[in-house]
Amino acid sequence: MARLTFGWLCLSLMACGPLGKPDAAVDAGAMPLGGGSAAGGGSAGGTAGVDAGVVTTIRVHYPTGARRMFLRGALLPLLWTAGAAMQQLDADTWEYLMPAHAQDLKFKPRLDELEWSKGPNFVVKPGATLDVYPRFFRDSGEVSKRWPAFRSDVLNNSRAVLVYLPPTYLENTTFRAPVVYMHDGQNLFDPLTAFGGNEWQVDETMNRTANDGFIAEAIVVGPENGGSARIDEYTPTNTAQYGGGKGADYLRFLTEELKPAVDREYRTLPSRERTVVIGSSLGGLISAYAGVQKPEVFGNIGAMSPSTWWDSRWILGSVAGLRATPLRPLKVYVDSGNAGTSMDDVTNTAALAKAWRDRGYADDATLMYVVQNGGTHSESFWAQRLPVALRFLLGPGR
Repeated sequence: MARLTFGWLCLSLMACGPLGKPDAAVDAGAMPLGGGSAAGGGSAGGTAGVDAGVVTTIRVHYPTGARRMFLRGALLPLLWTAGAAMQQLDADTWEYLMPAHAQDLKFKPRLDELEWSKGPNFVVKPGATLDVYPRFFRDSGEVSKRWPAFRSDVLNNSRAVLVYLPPTYLENTTFRAPVVYMHDGQNLFDPLTAFGGNEWQVDETMNRTANDGFIAEAIVVGPENGGSARIDEYTPTNTAQYGGGKGADYLRFLTEELKPAVDREYRTLPSRERTVVIGSSLGGLISAYAGVQKPEVFGNIGAMSPSTWWDSRWILGSVAGLRATPLRPLKVYVDSGNAGTSMDDVTNTAALAKAWRDRGYADDATLMYVVQNGGTHSESFWAQRLPVALRFLLGPGR
């Protein structure tokens, strides 16, 4: 069975905390990238063979107020050393039409020719139209307990819901964001509430990757687990030994109560293509189950160290039933470690990855299966693997 070892994957992606992280992007103001000279000279290939009628369109969306927007870039007529004025289309939209060019254009917006946009360079292909939503001042997002006691009529209980808002969302009011739903909200942001004092470092990961472009910026919604009801809510079936079996109701809570509230409250991209559900252990199990039961809502599934063993590996048969299901998840991420007393259920998790593969999911395209050598069933290892998982499910930021 094909799989990616976590160490190799981290080295190839230049990510993942202690094994290294993505290189910080070089500010275009300090050094031109991709073909331009220090003075912003033209491309090495010129425009030979390019239709002179082809135009590249760059639109920058930002609430400028009385300010103006400029572009700098790597290919003439853009320069890295001086800005080209953009045309204002409305209060929040600026446009620049680029003549024919033979290679990808790297560029950055400048606000009033004073502030560089944050993060890596933007890139547009010849003849394409690209809409970008920059930020110029914020480097980090914010976490809040948006709903201290979110009431669920479906589950007949209440829980706190934490929300992380990324930096571009907070600064640029024209920006709409994908949403990641993560179970066990207690464990995501704060060591004081996390199991064993080991948080997932979700806000640190999202802030770092917002600035290096490794992961697309997203809103993260973390409903806390139900405490003593956690096993019931995160499992799809009832067993004599452990109980459980309210997973279908928990998914109704997410899709019928929480997600509508999030979409009303925030500037989200609500489609299934831009919605992720991810969790670990029983949270990984319920995420896999969401992929089977609610693919019209959750198009991207993350099952980290999922409890595939539950109810004699019941989830394998559930995934196998996707054969007759026309609407399926777009991407599925599955992982585990291979150490500790349980070996992190690596054998059963490999079988879960195979079940998705048998349903037509292709490795590194629509399916990613990762094994972290030495990884145990714990928050600290899930935090390490989170950047790889979210890069696959959300895509890169630039």
